[in-house]
Amino acid sequence: MYSFSRAFVHPQSSPIRDLFKYLSDPEMISFAGGYPDPRLFDAEGLQQASERAFQDSLVCLQYGSTEGTARLRTQIQALMAERGAQVALDQIQVTTGSQQAFDLLLRVMLDDGDLVYAESPAYPNNIQALRVLGARIEGVPVDSDGLVVERLEEMLRAGGRPKLVYTVPTFGNPTGATLSLARRRRLLELAVEFRFLVVEDDPYGDLRFSGEPLPSLLALAPQIEGASQWLVHLASLSKIVAPGLRVAWSIAPVEITRRCTIAKQSADVGSSPWTQSIAAEYLASGRLPAHLARICQAYGEKCAVMADALREKMGEGIEFHAPQGGMFLWARLKDGVTSADLIKACIERKVMFVPGTGFHVGQADASTLRLSFTAPSADGIREGIDRMARAWQAVRASA
Repeated sequence: MYSFSRAFVHPQSSPIRDLFKYLSDPEMISFAGGYPDPRLFDAEGLQQASERAFQDSLVCLQYGSTEGTARLRTQIQALMAERGAQVALDQIQVTTGSQQAFDLLLRVMLDDGDLVYAESPAYPNNIQALRVLGARIEGVPVDSDGLVVERLEEMLRAGGRPKLVYTVPTFGNPTGATLSLARRRRLLELAVEFRFLVVEDDPYGDLRFSGEPLPSLLALAPQIEGASQWLVHLASLSKIVAPGLRVAWSIAPVEITRRCTIAKQSADVGSSPWTQSIAAEYLASGRLPAHLARICQAYGEKCAVMADALREKMGEGIEFHAPQGGMFLWARLKDGVTSADLIKACIERKVMFVPGTGFHVGQADASTLRLSFTAPSADGIREGIDRMARAWQAVRASA
């Protein structure tokens, strides 16, 4: 009946969002969405920040500048300096979530049919965003040390000329893997040599609970001549403060940021000055470091509980690499069991995860799955893995 655009004639929904209909069941234990633990929100600090922000109600209730309020951008600049990256204010674009930052960048940089390399497996919403804009997407594999840069170099030297290479180098989604320092350097060197933009998506970098910290690509780029001109960094407060703020930002060369600001003018005019003011007051309060220490400790304990429970309940039937931070554990089922079969049996037993097929670029591995350990309690994780193991046993028995 309707003449939809080509991208929305047969649109694919997010495999994560499709599971949310089950969350209304109070008995459901969810390892699906990448939700922070709401019990760990710094509600007191955010309430105080909100009260301070509202003292200047004529500002926070009015329209604001498209690039973001000056106060928040100054606080972001200071936060990035604490993370080892010196950036100019005119490189910062505040957005309504990092998903919008990625979408604006794609609108500015890509034409229909342009080639993009994305790590595979990758966050499905960003794969979806690339497909909507008509990009040609090719996957670059990921191992326990992150994006396999050696394979990327082979693809480039074989003639591949991508406009963008997308990666979550620190505690990746869905794999939890972290790109090694040597690979970080080589990735930036290749970007300079082959003149493609590296998109560093970094929502989880502060969530380290074990191992030694590594510099972000943004912090590392000035050490490699020309690399800063071929890097876009995306970051957010959603995973480390509260997703309800919907405050995120991109940091890019000025020519790119200016165009992203123009693109945002036609998207939403500008992100909410109210929530930007709350975010700015919270960052200025000095409460973030203690809050991060608290949630990192809690997430590390929960990750260990999940890993131990999987080993105890499923043993050799599942393989996984325990991450050093972030929110996710990526696993592979053995004995020919598929995640599609397992999720059906799990939902019947009031537990759910995200099947891995929607995360792959190209050929999907039907045995993979993503588990998030952050939102449930430790007891909830133990009970959820017990239910999952019973579902797994039932699937194996029926097969």
